Amino acid sequence: MLKLSKYLLPYKWSIVFTIMFVFLQSLANLYLPTLMSDIVDTGIVNGNIGYILKMGIYMLLITLVAGAFTIIANYLSAQVASRFGRDIRYRMFSHIESFSLSEFDDLGTASLITRSTNDISQVEQVFLMILKLMIMAPLMCIGGIIMAFYSDAKLSLVLVMAIPVIVVTILLIARRGIPLFKQIQKKMDRLNLVLREGLTGIRVVRSFNRVDDELKRFDQANQDMTITSVKVQKIMAAMMPMMMLIMNVSTIAIVWFGGLRISHGAMQVGDLMAFIQYAMQIMFSLMMGAMLFIMIPRGQASSVRINEVLATKPDITDVLAKKTQNVSDIPNRGAIEFKHVTFRYEGAENPAVIDLNFTANPGETTAIIGGTGAGKSTIMNLIPRFYDIEDGEILVDGYNIATMKIESLRQMIGYVPQKSVLFTGTVKDNIRYGKEDATDDEIKQAAKMAEADSFIQDMKDGYDSLLAQGGKNVSGGQKQRLSIARAIVKRPLIYLFDDSFSALDYKTDAKLRKALKSITATSTTIIVAQRISTVIDADKIIVLDEGTIAGIGTHESLMDTCQVYREIVSSQVDKEELA
Repeated sequence: MLKLSKYLLPYKWSIVFTIMFVFLQSLANLYLPTLMSDIVDTGIVNGNIGYILKMGIYMLLITLVAGAFTIIANYLSAQVASRFGRDIRYRMFSHIESFSLSEFDDLGTASLITRSTNDISQVEQVFLMILKLMIMAPLMCIGGIIMAFYSDAKLSLVLVMAIPVIVVTILLIARRGIPLFKQIQKKMDRLNLVLREGLTGIRVVRSFNRVDDELKRFDQANQDMTITSVKVQKIMAAMMPMMMLIMNVSTIAIVWFGGLRISHGAMQVGDLMAFIQYAMQIMFSLMMGAMLFIMIPRGQASSVRINEVLATKPDITDVLAKKTQNVSDIPNRGAIEFKHVTFRYEGAENPAVIDLNFTANPGETTAIIGGTGAGKSTIMNLIPRFYDIEDGEILVDGYNIATMKIESLRQMIGYVPQKSVLFTGTVKDNIRYGKEDATDDEIKQAAKMAEADSFIQDMKDGYDSLLAQGGKNVSGGQKQRLSIARAIVKRPLIYLFDDSFSALDYKTDAKLRKALKSITATSTTIIVAQRISTVIDADKIIVLDEGTIAGIGTHESLMDTCQVYREIVSSQVDKEELA
């Protein structure tokens, strides 16, 4: 947690004042038993009502002041801890946003969500406890011991016997409980993963009648976490009874031996009452220390997981380049060239694409087609540098994309992913996601070109209609058209359509591609598709087969020269119909 403590530096003065008020509160609480002793020994024993009232008012004032100190200290500590948690969450999210897809694959989305929420909350709570108790617990304990010895040194031998017993009890319980806290965090990751998969894949689950199986899967993960949680709670639950037992036995011993000392005239009643109060303060301070001692390892387990994310360096950064290029530095922007490009996913035995060589020029439509797993989407992921290649070069107008600023490179690209992604908000906001300052006219024009305007107008509030999470209240084809509109409104130099027409009917597909020709006349357009009808009119078709290029050319030339392409065509439509 020391690594995370640097995020507390902006709140150093709040922390200083918190410590100061906790210190004053502790001193006030330590002074109260002495005043009570004076009231009993001087006021009550002598029947001095004036003295009792005077000291009673004095005690009341000190109590009120101590209460004010407590309120201020709690407010400041809560404010610091909350803002600390806010800063860590922001830092973590912004860092995660810089990850390449390989880091997401390694850490897992479910684990990243748990670390960004539950783990940060755990650390936040620990820092809150530290600010409240780190000063109070030792001060109350040490101060209580000093005041107890000052009241009666011989009677303090009871505390000398009780304190080691309390400490040993805390250590034994913590030793068994702390490892289980680490297990809980990992099992929470698993529970979140199962929950996330079950909820996001609910359509598939229901369509295959696997609801009961998912319930069993969730119940297994839930039970696994519950068993561990119950086990650790049982261990922790033993602490309070044990502490109370020791405290009560200690109190009985203090009263017993204190009564003997009073009967022999070695101690006064007020001193015994004060001694009991100091003993309680010592015991409670040890309990607070125990709580802190238990929570710190739990927070430490969470902080390790947080630091693991913050310490993860993205594979793809501008720093990798010796000299980064801005878009403004690159003339005749748009042309893409693959030169002997080879790439494999981490952990994969074989490369996804091997020795790719092709160009995609501005004003041309380059289509990529091939069987499942041929590497089509991989190519689309390599152009915006979602992954870095293993060998070769990818050039944009002669500049290696590894030497370009990532932000500048991606500003040039309008990307429509294979799986359409929409965000919670209005239709207008989702299209404007492609261009933050897009006007309403630009949004509407982009929607018309994407063949989306008609169904948007039919929605209740038109462009101001709300889309549910993930666009669940629109069809698959409508989601694709909204995703395409989002890319069009950006008016990029490079359009990447990764199987973005698969959910459209043939008529809408043809109309949309015709509309795209007018806006992509000077842009580089790359289309990945499964349908022959989608790629048949492309200026250049690249045929992939198991990660390698089986042929490049127009539809007519590939029909003559590429066996793989002919097989794809024959599997979809009649050759004579296409001739």
